[in-house]
Amino acid sequence: MIEQCLLYLRRMARKLWFRVVLISILSLLALLLAPLAKPLLPDSLSEDFGREAVLPVLTILASGMLAVTTFSLNVMVSAYRTAASMATPRVYRLLLEDTVTHRVLATFVGGFIYSLSGVILFRAWYYTPEGALVVFGITIIVVVLIVGAILRWIDHLSGLGSMDHTLRLIETRTRDSMRARLDAPCLGGQCADSSGVPADAVAIPAARSGFVRFAGMAQLDELAEEAGTEITLARAPGEYILRGQPVAWAAGGDNDFCKAASKAIDIGDVRSFDQDPSFGLTLLAETAQRALSPGINDPGTAIEVMGRLGRLLWENMPADEISSTRKPDFPNVKVPPVTARHLLRCAFPPIARCGSDSPSVMGWMHKSLEELEHHSNPEMAKAAAEMREELGTGGNG
Repeated sequence: MIEQCLLYLRRMARKLWFRVVLISILSLLALLLAPLAKPLLPDSLSEDFGREAVLPVLTILASGMLAVTTFSLNVMVSAYRTAASMATPRVYRLLLEDTVTHRVLATFVGGFIYSLSGVILFRAWYYTPEGALVVFGITIIVVVLIVGAILRWIDHLSGLGSMDHTLRLIETRTRDSMRARLDAPCLGGQCADSSGVPADAVAIPAARSGFVRFAGMAQLDELAEEAGTEITLARAPGEYILRGQPVAWAAGGDNDFCKAASKAIDIGDVRSFDQDPSFGLTLLAETAQRALSPGINDPGTAIEVMGRLGRLLWENMPADEISSTRKPDFPNVKVPPVTARHLLRCAFPPIARCGSDSPSVMGWMHKSLEELEHHSNPEMAKAAAEMREELGTGGNG
């Protein structure tokens, strides 16, 4: 349960409204609690920096920040739609999690709410002269934060929505997801083999249809330990499942156990980067496919994508999980491993289907797979050699 609560909070923190609400609440608290700080400031300053000094500044901020926020939102939506049309529609959800945009817009909205609320409280004579001095000091800090946010926003707009920014964002999230698998092979559990389902296994049905997004390993391990059994995931994160189909198998357990185990596996309408390192590779491959479409015909972008794919697979490919001797953190749960062949299939075959008529694209693919054949992981080296032969890249280019 704790693991799922942390997952929920982490997903909320990636949403724009969360930071906006948080900054807005802090702005209101600063205004309401300002009178409590008046003993810390000398009374002599209240005559020079009181109500008449701070109220015009708050009025200017209240009128200016609303226009800046509205303009920034329009720019953000236009840039994100442009990026989604150039790359892949699924990147739009990733762009919405851009933390720089979140911080800037939250600062603008927070500044607007702070200034507007300050004007209202001053008109209501909420502050004494000493309290007005505290608000003046807070207002100076708010102005500095807003100016810093504007400068950061100007710099960020230079790349927002561009292909370079979009590809860099996908690559960064994919690298984080792959490195998480390096730190916790098989999600910290045992690696499931391909021996099939035991004859006496009990099916744990999926609670809904959709993509497996997150497996609560700690909760599953605790349930299995209490029931004296072992759980094996039938569908790894990123795979699609229909409601009622087995999402996992258990060596034993009653209906209550199966329901509790099913709730520990999050299933949603869209895929997530949380435990799915192949999702980012798929997004990069889709971007290359879009670039190779007849309407765009941009093999240069496809080549750049393959460069990023090769870099990700070379530097961050999960270790050979099946032969890993690392002691699992959740010994009562088995998870299908992320294999090198699976990662390669998510990355290169889609591009090969669309770029088979382009010698430069196929030549670069041949080069990338040939380099991966020298990977330190023998599984990756073998899978790359097999795929190069399967795709028939030869020596084109």
